[in-house]
Amino acid sequence: MSARRIAVVSAGLSNPSSTRMLADRLAAATVAALAELTGPDGAPIQVTVDTIELRDLAHDITNNLLTGFAPPALESAINTVVSADALIVVTPIFSTSYSGLFKSFIDVLDPDALTGKPVLIGANAGTARHSLAIDYAIRPLFAYLHAEAVSTGVFAASSDWGAAADQVAPLSSRVERGARELAEAVARRQPAGSGDPFDPANYLGEGRSFGHLLGGLAGE
Repeated sequence: MSARRIAVVSAGLSNPSSTRMLADRLAAATVAALAELTGPDGAPIQVTVDTIELRDLAHDITNNLLTGFAPPALESAINTVVSADALIVVTPIFSTSYSGLFKSFIDVLDPDALTGKPVLIGANAGTARHSLAIDYAIRPLFAYLHAEAVSTGVFAASSDWGAAADQVAPLSSRVERGARELAEAVARRQPAGSGDPFDPANYLGEGRSFGHLLGGLAGE
């Protein structure tokens, strides 16, 4: 059996939140889609899911931005994201773009850490008028990081959770389509290596050293 691990990043601020609801639905649909696929070796795929609530790490993220050092809980979350086979990221839309908390977490990652990693993007807002934010704001962010976002992004407006939901392209079908695309991207790749958590390449980037880090700080 071939093992895979998916990291889910939810940037919702409330508890409970519709952001987390969407993240959970995307994760469950991806697991279900992977259960129907096999890896490159033809073996069934066993998948585990690690969910990260950024609201629980907000203070640590701010401290990292100010000091350059990640407290243990944030360091664990970063390692979870960097070492995963794929990511599901969901952010609320504020002022027509991703939330500040979401962007701050992305900013504490090494710019090379997500290179080539499959990503399923989700977003939610009070109105469907913000649905294009996935394509004009969030997708370019992951393109800059050289991640491989699947073609379907899943947006959920408040109405998608109620009786006035979209009947032409219901949320459930959009979730299943995005999840299937992520599952297929995961299935055709070899599993991510566990790696040595103390190897600088895991958090500084391949081919980089502490000299690069010090040099970058000196140039600020």
